[in-house]
Amino acid sequence: MTFGNPSMNRRVAAPDVLPNHNNSRRSAARRADPRCASVLTIAGSDSGGGAGIQADLKTFAACGVHGLSAITALTAQDTRGVHAIHAVPVKHLARELEILAGDFRIAAVKIGMLGSAAAIRVVARFLRQLPAPVVLDPVLISSSGTDLLPRGAHRVLREELLPLASLLTPNLPEAALLLGKNHSGDAAADARALCALGAQAVLLKGGHGAAQTIVDTFVQEGAIHRFRHRRLPVIAHGTGCVLSAAIAAGLASGLELYPAVRAAQRHLQRALRGAYRAGRGTALILPAPPR
Repeated sequence: MTFGNPSMNRRVAAPDVLPNHNNSRRSAARRADPRCASVLTIAGSDSGGGAGIQADLKTFAACGVHGLSAITALTAQDTRGVHAIHAVPVKHLARELEILAGDFRIAAVKIGMLGSAAAIRVVARFLRQLPAPVVLDPVLISSSGTDLLPRGAHRVLREELLPLASLLTPNLPEAALLLGKNHSGDAAADARALCALGAQAVLLKGGHGAAQTIVDTFVQEGAIHRFRHRRLPVIAHGTGCVLSAAIAAGLASGLELYPAVRAAQRHLQRALRGAYRAGRGTALILPAPPR
């Protein structure tokens, strides 16, 4: 899907994109700044190419926006799992962010794996100075079951980053970990509880449920919308990364939040239908769908 970045001479796909007519200040800023809108992903590197930074940049390109990356961790990862993690020193992470902000027009931020409480604090300090929407995908556990954020850092994530999130996109296990004893198991109630922790909106993904119809629950300003999809016979790697990256790309292209989420849902469904086998593991890789 191409959302369309005028500075990159992309065409807007009318069925999926609703133009933003309500932000004249942002439009004026675009006319005054010759730089194209860029989307920044702050996440870990997946050496297998299926998730993390690699999936995010692939998605940004498919959506017609320029992608930037600040790497938080290097993983030794394949289609069978995560085998080793090397955290990037937080001073280097802070320098990555500083350099990017000094040169590019960052129009949206997508956050994935952070790996430590120290990295969370560095990112939070950066975001407080950046006037851009933030899509927070709280990567707590890998698809293969590896802890990607120490349990002791969950509180820091809740307190430091959730209040800065324009949209929080947890799956069901991540929502349970973030809510703790306040987890109810009811998707709408849990999404509202996550909003109460500070996120402006929540997209609670239902793919980890057992039903044949997957329901993703979107809550914004008290209103609820449910996205329903037929479960496909696919075990795919990086679905959460692709979805949140596509949402961030839509926001950077000028969409309001709900249209950006809706367009990203369609993008993910197309990617799932084209999933392919790259390694010996059961997890398939998502392509960048044709534009």
